Amino acid sequence: QVQLVESGGGLVQPGGSLRLSCAASGSIFSINTMGWYRQAPGKQRELVATASSGGSTYYADSVKGRFTISRDNAKNTVYLQMNSLKPEDTAVYYCNYNFYNIQRTFMAYWGKGTLVTVSS
Repeated sequence: QVQLVESGGGLVQPGGSLRLSCAASGSIFSINTMGWYRQAPGKQRELVATASSGGSTYYADSVKGRFTISRDNAKNTVYLQMNSLKPEDTAVYYCNYNFYNIQRTFMAYWGKGTLVTVSS
């Protein structure tokens, strides 16, 4: 079994910062892509950022220059540093891992989400 646990969400004022973490535990052999998605009330889930095993990163246009994704492969953990937060960043943030388990089966797992609220 594999489990993803997010942390770091909360209430922050516009212009503030938060750092999200997502740690994976369980029967993981290797992780390909780690990513963050978000879903605002009444909207579809959207991709925020990804980090590949090769070191490349991708960011949605809406967060470029403000968010930074990083990963600690030794800890099977991905981070999302969010700066200059705006009210429109308010959403539930989900981490997503694409990985091979110890049986070498390719899998995709989601965390349960952490709420980020940007409001004064």
